[in-house]
Amino acid sequence: MPSLAKYLSDVPDMDEKTSEWLQLLVGDWALLSDLLRADLVLWVRIPAGALAVAHCRPSTGATVYYEDPVGIEADPEEKPLVRAVLDGEEPYFEPAVVMREGQEALRQLAPVRHEGQTIGVLTIEAPVPAGEPSRNETRQHELGERLLRMMGEGAYPIAGAPIPPRRGAPRVGDGIVELDAQGVMIWGSPNALSAFHRFGVAGDMTGSTLAELTTELLQTRAPVDESLPLVLMGRAAWRSDMQARGGTLSLRAIPLTAGGKRDGAIILVRDVSELRRRERELITKEATIREVHHRVKNNLQTVAALLRLQSRRMKSDEARDALAEAQRRVATIALVHESMLQGSEEAVFFDEVIERCLRLAVDAASATVHREGADVTDPHQVEVRTQRVGKVGSVRPEEATPLALVVTELATNAVEHGLSETGGTLTIRAERTGSHLVIHIEDDGAGMKSAQPTGLGTNIAQTLVQGELGGTLDWENRPEGGTRATIDVYLDPVSVDAANA
Repeated sequence: MPSLAKYLSDVPDMDEKTSEWLQLLVGDWALLSDLLRADLVLWVRIPAGALAVAHCRPSTGATVYYEDPVGIEADPEEKPLVRAVLDGEEPYFEPAVVMREGQEALRQLAPVRHEGQTIGVLTIEAPVPAGEPSRNETRQHELGERLLRMMGEGAYPIAGAPIPPRRGAPRVGDGIVELDAQGVMIWGSPNALSAFHRFGVAGDMTGSTLAELTTELLQTRAPVDESLPLVLMGRAAWRSDMQARGGTLSLRAIPLTAGGKRDGAIILVRDVSELRRRERELITKEATIREVHHRVKNNLQTVAALLRLQSRRMKSDEARDALAEAQRRVATIALVHESMLQGSEEAVFFDEVIERCLRLAVDAASATVHREGADVTDPHQVEVRTQRVGKVGSVRPEEATPLALVVTELATNAVEHGLSETGGTLTIRAERTGSHLVIHIEDDGAGMKSAQPTGLGTNIAQTLVQGELGGTLDWENRPEGGTRATIDVYLDPVSVDAANA
């Protein structure tokens, strides 16, 4: 289904300010839907009549729509009423009985105004009640109608009042409190009263200033959000957390106005003690995991240094080369752990690992080569250039280590056997579509001719690709000269949060 922005962009004469205001309304109209316990449908003007561009269902009551009524034009019965409100006539606040998908529903119409102009119409539709509404439902409905009147005055949604995107945002069903203009509590829902009582507020709260009731309970040593007093008094449309006695309440204030003057406020409240506790545990866990990766990286680097020192003491070239290869592999594993320090415990940004693997492969491959841009220690050394094409993206840690080892082994082989005498370019090309990953390690050297590569490094790479990654590893001669090794694997998916961390 197209987005609201797409629908609005297709409406003739819809300017940017009007579109932004309607999107701001839709971003916060769940509050209105929950208070009225009704479906909301937003209509805008089109040459043929009116078009439904957005729909919201309540979380506090039953819906009257099984399918979203979005993208449809008003039917002949609805169109005159909607167009009349769009043309500036008085809103139809009196409920009328209509049929919705075979069931009776009560419908109201309310204008959406901005800068003195009617830019849309809301239809508020709820099931016909089976009995008398409770006191709680009645008070919530009254607050919802006050927001409808604010919307008709262009005062709702509240411009310039962004809601911080933090988990645990309170909704009407979590708890709601009504304040007067001085911040005195007029009424509170049962869930809200229970949340404050668990927080430590004792006795009847009605008739008392909410800020005074809660200030004494705040932890004096804990930092307090600067916006908290304004939220508790209902003077600012904002969100804030309040912490005391090991408990945490998430509060959101919506000032109520009439004729441009503030005459009260709605406070949404939710007990987020358990949610914040889990967040603190996750932060502690993440810090611990990062410390473990840091120590593992340091230990591996120490092992690599010891192997390098030991190789220098070897008199046998074969033993020296074997220790050098072991040192390079240990250093490659250390690179993965270092990358985990910069990302998250659930994802490794593998393109950064590839860059380091390339440098490591060239620097450790042979004494006859030097990396492009590096200091030349021997005038007889040949230069090896490196380049990376395409992106691998995020990889799970359990797959990053074998993949890094394979890339390093293949890159080292390409330098040692293809470029050590002539120099040239070492290229890594990555192609990823979803979980499917193909990596080409190419050189423009002499090529392998008819002989397939052999040796310990080749066997290690083949074993890791087939056994650890469940993929394939193939070699071929490039038509333009040189050798191409191709890794073809399917990776496990990485969570969105981890990939964007």
